[in-house]
Amino acid sequence: MRKLALLVLACPLLFLANRASAQRGDILVGASTLLSPSPVAGVLNFQQPAEKNGTYVSIGGDVVGFAKHRHLGINFETAWRTKKAVYPYNGETYRPVFTDVNALFQSRLGPKVVLDLFAGVGVASTRFYIPPSNSCGIAAGGCVNYTNSNHFMEDLGAGVRYYPWRHIFVRPEIHYYHIQNNVEFHSPNVFRAGASIGYTIGAK
Repeated sequence: MRKLALLVLACPLLFLANRASAQRGDILVGASTLLSPSPVAGVLNFQQPAEKNGTYVSIGGDVVGFAKHRHLGINFETAWRTKKAVYPYNGETYRPVFTDVNALFQSRLGPKVVLDLFAGVGVASTRFYIPPSNSCGIAAGGCVNYTNSNHFMEDLGAGVRYYPWRHIFVRPEIHYYHIQNNVEFHSPNVFRAGASIGYTIGAK
């Protein structure tokens, strides 16, 4: 996960370095939480839990300004849950990770305010941790105590960045993920709401 986060940052910055005369870029670090519909209360049969709550840390970057299209760019981001969540019924715990790449549109709303709109695709990856078992000891040669579930997703989002000082900005933001075949949870529709702190490289 750490290697993936470093790759997310490195890609736009390397691209920016190669085309420094034409582009500007941003590095962002953020915190957020998940929102999604909950199962209907009182239903007797098994229902998957809602994929919501928790604290998520995100890291990302973007490059803006291609040829004559100074408002268009590309954005990379990954976000992961800081602590494992408990999956009901079976004693497992889990940690979701959302990674996406987006087309980005920026529009200046004022001297210190910029609107970010983005849309793209990505992968929702959830690692499920199996409860400890006596059969998974050293004598048994050890065993893998987790399994991964990966799903393709579409991503939409928006944020408004404010520059309080030079190239440093704060951006409240909302992300919408439509996760294909998200059978482990109640709904394929997940929102991630939070804020990022960033730094702009090049002209604002």
